[in-house]
Amino acid sequence: MSPAFENVRQLLKQLPGLGHRSAERLALHLLVERPDRLPPLLTALGQAAEKIHRCPHCGHLCEEETCLICADPRRDARRICIVEQVPDLLALERSGAYHGHYHVLHGKLSPIQGIGPEQLNFAPLAARFAAEEISEIILALSNDIEGEATCHYIQDTFLRERPNITVSRIGFGLPSGSGLTFADPATLKSAIDARRNYL
Repeated sequence: MSPAFENVRQLLKQLPGLGHRSAERLALHLLVERPDRLPPLLTALGQAAEKIHRCPHCGHLCEEETCLICADPRRDARRICIVEQVPDLLALERSGAYHGHYHVLHGKLSPIQGIGPEQLNFAPLAARFAAEEISEIILALSNDIEGEATCHYIQDTFLRERPNITVSRIGFGLPSGSGLTFADPATLKSAIDARRNYL
C-alpha cells in the first residue's frame, strides 16, 4: 500500500468512532472514488480551524465573542444545564425540551484516566456562579460512576453554600451507564421533563 495512503488511514483511524476498516473506507472514498469531495472538505476544515473556538462563557462552539445560545435573549439565563460534551448539548437542542443556558465541561472526572477538576471547564462555571443570578442547575451527566462523581463535585464545590438554587438531575428514560449523545429526542425530552431534585 502507498505510504501516503497509509499515513492518511492511520490519521483517520485516530478519530473517534473510526476503526481500521472505517478509516480505510473513508480514505479510499476521498482519495480514489470521489476525489472531487476532498478540496471542499479541506477548505471547510481549514476555515473551521481558523474561526471556531470554545465560547469563553459556556464552553460551546462559537465563531463570535460568545456562542449563539449565550447571546440569545429569548433563552432563560437563570437555568444552566451542565453537560459533558458539545454533542450532548446538540442532542438536547434537537430534543426541543430545554430553553435555558448550558455549560459544557468537556469531560467528566476520572482519576483513573488522570482527569481531575483542573482538566475540566470548571473555572468559567465558578465565574458564572459569582456573577449571574442562577435559579436552577440541571445536571445532565452520564449515569455512570464518573458522571456521579462529577455531580457530587459540582454539588460540594459550587452549590453547598447556595440553598436558593434548585439542583436537579436528568435520569428518567436514560439507561444506567449511558450518555446523552445517542439517546433519541423523545427520550431526552422525557429525561428533562422528569428531572428530579439532586439534593
